[in-house]
Amino acid sequence: MLHWYKIAETEEALPWQVNGMCMVLVADKPRLLVRFGGELYAMAAFCPHAGAVLAEGFVSGRGEVVCPLHDYRFRVRDGYNSSGEGYRLRCHVVERRADGIYLGVAEVAGA
Repeated sequence: MLHWYKIAETEEALPWQVNGMCMVLVADKPRLLVRFGGELYAMAAFCPHAGAVLAEGFVSGRGEVVCPLHDYRFRVRDGYNSSGEGYRLRCHVVERRADGIYLGVAEVAGA
């Protein structure tokens, strides 16, 4: 089950960087938002390899967030580590609604 969090009134109200990414705090955790191909994607904010802040990297033309530390690549649509190191980023659903931008976070059983 998803718990929905309103993260902004409008897409333009989010703190976008020039690289098409921004960080938001949702459920007391930083999340990475990415603009790519006219869509919004959300995922874990830190690289699972060495903890680098992914928002300091860039988005490739193939829709991959590229880690600024070791150039590991993660697909925005599913968090798959397309550079082959075997990691995966946790992804979240983003919805544009009439009253704002929402991010869905899956509830963890037993938490």
